[in-house]
Amino acid sequence: MSPRDLLLALVVIVVWGLNFVVIMVGLHDVPPMLLGALRFMLAAVPAVFFVKQPQVPLRWLLAYGLTISLGQFAFLFSAMKVGMPAGLASLVLQSQAFFTLFFAVLFLGEHLRRANLLGLLVAAAGLVLIGTQADRGMTLAGFVLTLGAASMWALGNIVTRKFGKVNLVGLVVWGSLVPPLPFLALSLWLEGPTAIELALRGLGVDTLLVLVYLAFGATLLGYGLWSRLLSRYPASQVAPFSLLVPVVGLSSSALLLGERLGPLQLAGALLVMLGLVVNVWGGWLYGWLRLRLA
Repeated sequence: MSPRDLLLALVVIVVWGLNFVVIMVGLHDVPPMLLGALRFMLAAVPAVFFVKQPQVPLRWLLAYGLTISLGQFAFLFSAMKVGMPAGLASLVLQSQAFFTLFFAVLFLGEHLRRANLLGLLVAAAGLVLIGTQADRGMTLAGFVLTLGAASMWALGNIVTRKFGKVNLVGLVVWGSLVPPLPFLALSLWLEGPTAIELALRGLGVDTLLVLVYLAFGATLLGYGLWSRLLSRYPASQVAPFSLLVPVVGLSSSALLLGERLGPLQLAGALLVMLGLVVNVWGGWLYGWLRLRLA
């Protein structure tokens, strides 16, 4: 990877890692479902007038928007509103890698490799350890909802595999047209018109900056650069960079929000990261060790 593209990869990781702190700031003034609606309205318009529609069937575009956009962020925003710390959210959300493996086996008939299974077991142990610490700066409801967000992201990944090769930026932009109305319906139902009116009337510069960051930074810029990297390098070379997202998420939340992990939470976080590393590189490492020991 060229130095310039390496820098772009690191920009994406920082933008996505800081995303969780920004979400937490936004949730101070805007209810979760309304925040989701505003985020995706801003991400879709006016971008849809400049980005070509991806050549995918409408039903799959709807499925993508309802899972990876609506489902993931409805659960994630709600989780962070009810007590999931930003740093831990960035980490637990990465369990999507293992939900994706499970759904791929269930719906696509794929098979787990030994490295996948080992990584899943190690990460699951870490998640259980984190879940048992629900009384230490984290609610059990927030933890469970974050797992729900990870499962929705994973379902979106399965939908994406149905597309084959597709322009990722176009998919994100046009997929962003799907969630605003469902988000608004959920906001009316769960948060009520009074809360919506108060939030819209009270929109300040901080909230507007949050929306700009979520729509243009985390969504359009992040996926745009990620798509560029995937078009120039093998996925196996690009995907491991996503392991750095929770590193940035945990460190930025500690620095900017004062979040701190307890000893068992830290141990659980390390196990989750180890599980993710084994999932990505375990097969290669096993093959390398066999060659060295042969």
